[in-house]
Amino acid sequence: MGLNIKNERVCRLAREAAERTGQTQTGAIESALERYLAGLLAAASPANTDQVATTFARLDAVMAPADREAIRTGVEDLYDEATGLPA
Repeated sequence: MGLNIKNERVCRLAREAAERTGQTQTGAIESALERYLAGLLAAASPANTDQVATTFARLDAVMAPADREAIRTGVEDLYDEATGLPA
């Protein structure tokens, strides 16, 4: 129970979350951490991992080599190499 946050940005976020939700700062942080941890658990779940792997396998089965190259080329064309900004 000895949490003492000395980061002004985090304190500001806690105040804003509390104001927007009508909770105390502690309650807002608790809710946020619960949602964050639930999201991590869902993202790491075997069902989600299996679903992603299945989706990639399906895509791989129907893509021709030219399709794969077009995707790589298309992504490279999105950014200006000199500035790193969108083209």
